[in-house]
This record gives sequence, C-alpha cells and structure tokens, in this order.
Amino acid sequence: MTTVVVRAPATTANLGPGYDCLGMALDLWNELTVSVLPDGSAPTVAVAGAGAGELAQDTDNLTYQAIEFLYGEADAAIPPLALHCQNAIPLSRGLGSSAAAIAGGLAAANALLDNLFSADELLEMAATIEGHPDNVAAAVHGGLRLVVSDGNRLYTAPLRIPPDLQAVLFVPERRIATVDARRVLPATVSMADAVHNMSRAALLVAAMEGNHPEYLNIATEDRLHQPYRQGIFPPMKVILRAARDAGALGVFLSGSGSTIMAFASDRAMTVAYEMFDAARLCGVDGRVEVTRPTEQGAHLVSITDAN
Repeated sequence: MTTVVVRAPATTANLGPGYDCLGMALDLWNELTVSVLPDGSAPTVAVAGAGAGELAQDTDNLTYQAIEFLYGEADAAIPPLALHCQNAIPLSRGLGSSAAAIAGGLAAANALLDNLFSADELLEMAATIEGHPDNVAAAVHGGLRLVVSDGNRLYTAPLRIPPDLQAVLFVPERRIATVDARRVLPATVSMADAVHNMSRAALLVAAMEGNHPEYLNIATEDRLHQPYRQGIFPPMKVILRAARDAGALGVFLSGSGSTIMAFASDRAMTVAYEMFDAARLCGVDGRVEVTRPTEQGAHLVSITDAN
C-alpha cells in the first residue's frame, strides 16, 4: 500500500493593491496523508483540525476532487484512496484554505503518478479548480508570486522577499465568505482609484525586489477592494490604523478577509498586541499569530510503499 504525505501552505492574496495578481505563501501548513487502498475498497476522507465536522468527509471533499481532477488530466483511473487531512489553516479567513486543499491534493496525486506534471502544469490545474490564480500560485510555487491570467494562459513570476520580514496575523472568529466579499465590489472604478492602485502595486514589487521595507506602508494602500469590504467588516479600519500606529511596515486585509495582516520586523509582537487590543475594543474576538513568508509551496514530505 503506497502512502504519500504532503504539506501545503497558507497564503495571503492581494497584499493591499495587488488585487487578484499577488499572492504569498506563509509558514502555516495543512498536512495531507493519502494511502492507496486495495482494489474494491471504498474511498474514505477524514478531516482533523480546522474544518473538522464541517468540511465534506467523502468524495465531495475539495482535496479529493483535486486528486480526481489530476487523475482525469492524466487519463488514468483513480484508485481507491484514504485521505487524512490535518488542517491548521482556518476556513473563510482570507488565508487560502481552499488553495491549500487544492494544491495539497494535486501534489499528492502527482506524487502517486511519479511526478507526471510540472509545477506550472499543477498551477494551471489549481487555477482552473479555484477560479482565480493568486492564492494557488503561492500555494503551488511558494514565496511571493505575481500572476497574470491572459485568456487560457497564466504567467507567473517569483518576487524576492526582504529577509527579516515577518507576518503578523489578526485572525477574527468572524468569517467572511469569498463570494460575499466579491459581491460588494463595484463593476467599475474611477481613473483616480485605478492609478492609485497601479502605482502602489508597482511600488510594492519594487519594495520587495529591492529590499526597501520603508516603502511598504504606502505600497500596501488600496482603493479597489478594501474600502468596499469595510462595509461588511467595519472594525477593519480601526485594526489597520492600530497596526500602523504600532510601527507596522505595512498592513492590509488578507485576501477577502476577515484576517488582517501586517508586515513587521523588530516590532512584530508590539504590532500583534495593538491589533488584538484594537479588535477587542471593537468587540471583535480573535487571535494573533506571528509567522513568516515561506519560499516552499505544496511539497512531498514522504512516500512509502508497504510492499
């Protein structure tokens, strides 16, 4: 019986102005164990940790569906499988839980098929399943990724990350579904707002590539999505301001929320405390976590064959 173990990272998308085109992997992981069962067995799915008791524990599970998708792309029959998902990434918090589920499933299936597909091909599959490429680009490749969708083709480029950069997360108990967060966005924006975001996104790339963290405060500003999403999470403005006042290098809504993420270096714990305190004063329950970006995407941890 072949068993593979893979890990897939949490991700943050947009980083403020880079709506649907910037994603970064974080050192927070889901671990997936997939075992090939004897012929004739029924597939099984077990979920522990984040999402236990609410994520599907059958073939409707997103990780299983990603595995099934890759086997279809390989024109191979999927064997009976037992999946065990040990999840640390919270659901509906803007930390890429679905991207990690997809990337982990694809990495596991690819390992079972002797790495038939390249990482770029896995990204194409992941983006097809997810529907947008920013989180999955970081989940598959790791690091900070710029990704552009042009018709049926994806272009992705890695960006350097300042070596001392830390990620401070305030993770509210409250969830925000991606579909709800997208629904509040306008169909058109003003030229001034478009130029504002283009300049900030360009500065963000320059700040990362050139190791200029002093630019990040301005470079993480946004006018395309955060002002509208504030309507469904009003305390966001207060928590963002608290992070800046505490010395954060930059701060933004992680993906579609509800997590708020700040960049920091030597003041990470102070920023974390002030974000937590600001949320508490607004009546928002949650937790803080200090982590780092990771250059590793979804990857094989081990593969064993009982035969």
